[in-house]
Amino acid sequence: MKPSSSTSDLPGDLRDGLFGGVYGSPAVNAATSDRAWLTALLDVERALALAAARIGLVPADAAAAVVEACETLDPDHLATRLAAGAADQATPVIALVSALREAVPDGARKAVHPAATSQDVVDTAAMLIAHRALGPVLADVVDLNGLLAALAREHRETPQVGRTLLQQGSPTTFGAVCATRLVGIDEAREGLAEVRSRRLAVQLGGPVGTLAGAQGRGPALVTGLADELGLAEPVTSWHTTRGRVAQLAAAAGVLAGELAGLAQDVVLLSAGEVAEVAEGTPGGSSAMPHKRNPAQAVLAVACAHRIPGLVATVLAGMPQELQRAAGRWQAEWGTLTDLLRLLGGTAHHTVHALTGLQVDTAAMLRHLAQLADVTGTAAFTEADIQAGAAVVDRALAAVEGR
Repeated sequence: MKPSSSTSDLPGDLRDGLFGGVYGSPAVNAATSDRAWLTALLDVERALALAAARIGLVPADAAAAVVEACETLDPDHLATRLAAGAADQATPVIALVSALREAVPDGARKAVHPAATSQDVVDTAAMLIAHRALGPVLADVVDLNGLLAALAREHRETPQVGRTLLQQGSPTTFGAVCATRLVGIDEAREGLAEVRSRRLAVQLGGPVGTLAGAQGRGPALVTGLADELGLAEPVTSWHTTRGRVAQLAAAAGVLAGELAGLAQDVVLLSAGEVAEVAEGTPGGSSAMPHKRNPAQAVLAVACAHRIPGLVATVLAGMPQELQRAAGRWQAEWGTLTDLLRLLGGTAHHTVHALTGLQVDTAAMLRHLAQLADVTGTAAFTEADIQAGAAVVDRALAAVEGR
C-alpha cells in the first residue's frame, strides 16, 4: 500500500519524529542530534589544529586553513559521507579526515588530524556532546529543586498520611515528603555536575596511546586541546580505560532514578482513590473523558525506565582489549546518545509535572481521618507536624547551603 502523504515525510529516526516528544527536552535533543555530533567532530579537529600550531607542531597558516575548512564544509554532504564511512570502516573519522584534507591546500594537509587517531576524535567529541547536553539537564534540575523547595516551605506543616509498601502508615507532612525528594535529587545533581566538570576529558593518545606523533610535545598538545575545548585534561590517554564514560553513565542513572522516584510519587498521589495532588495541566483519555492523567509524570517514569539498561551496557563494555577495543567501544556511541536524551526527557517531564502542581489538603485530612478510624488514635499530633517540619528545615538548609 502506498503511504499517505501525512506519514511519508516523517523522518526515519522516531527519536526526532513521531515519538520525539517522548524524549521531552528540545535542548537536549538538539545537543545530541546528528548535526550536534557532526559539529563536535569538526570542533575537535579545529581545536587540534589550533593546539598543534600553538606549540609549533604545524604552521599557523596551515592550522588556519583547517579552521576555515571546518567552518565551510557543507554539513549535509559531510554528514552523508561520514555516515557511509562509519558503516564501512567502523568509525566516521577516516571519512572526516579525508574530507578535510581535500578541502585545504596541499601544504596545509599536515595540520589535519596531527598526532591523533580516530578514537581520539570520537571520544573527545563524545565528551563535548555530554558536556553540552548536560547543561540544559542540570538547569532543569535546578528549576525542579526550586519548585520542590517552594512546595516544602508552603506545606512545611501540612499533615499527610505516610505510606509504606503502598499502605497507610503513620502521619508525616507533605512538606517533609517534598524535602526528602529535594535532598536526594540535589545530591544526584551535584554528583553529575562533578562528573561534568572534572571527568569529561579530552582524549589524545595517537595510535597506541603514547602520542609518539607529537614529536616529544604530547603533553603540551593535550593541554592545548583541553584549553581549546573547555574539557578536562587527562594524565594519560584512556582508550581502553573507560572509567570516565562509566562514571558519566552511572551518575546519569542515579539522577534519573531520583527524578523518577519523585515522578512516581506524583503518579501514585494522583490516583483517583487518593487524589491528593494533580498536575497543573493533566492529560486526557481517548475513551474515558473523565480522566485527568498525570501525563508528564508518566513520561518521566517512561524515560527513566530505559536508562538502567543503557547504564548496564556501558558498564559491561568497560573491559576493553589492550590498546584499542573491538566492538565494545563502538557500542558506546549510540548508548551514550540515547542515555543523555532519556535523562533530558526525565528531567524535562518531571519539571513540567511539578509546575502548577495542585495540592488537595482536604483530601490529605480525609485520609488522616480514615487512618485514625483504623488505628483508634489521633489523626495526627503536634509532634507529628513538628517532626515533619524539622525535616523540611534540615533539607532546605542543606540544599540552599551548597
